[in-house]
This record gives sequence, structure tokens and C-alpha cells, in this order.
Amino acid sequence: MRVLTATNDPVRLSFLAALLSDAGIDTFVLDQHASVAEGSAGAIQRRLMVATDDYDRARRVLRDCAEL
Repeated sequence: MRVLTATNDPVRLSFLAALLSDAGIDTFVLDQHASVAEGSAGAIQRRLMVATDDYDRARRVLRDCAEL
């Protein structure tokens, strides 16, 4: 797994995941609940992960959509 992007914006994460899903690329969000556990909602960014084999293609998809 590789980190594609990190952000605190759940709407952006959802949008990027939807773009990648449409391209047939599976995603996984890490640290989704870590901010809540730490007690500060914006301290820890959520990471959008993709399989290592999908990383280059995922970057191209997001770059083509002007999202990277």
C-alpha cells in the first residue's frame, strides 16, 4: 500500500475515492478515527491509500482530473 494523498477534508477524500473507484482502483483510508481518539479533530490527517501496483495509474487518474 502507498499513500496517494493526506487531508483532513472528508468530502475531498470521498470525492477522490469515487474518482478512483470509477477507474477500477480500490482505495483505503487510514487514520480515519485517529483524530477523534487523540481529542483534536484536525491534528491527524487521513491518508488515502492505494495498492502499490495501482499507485502510478491512480496518480495519472487524479492528475488527469486536475486533483493532484
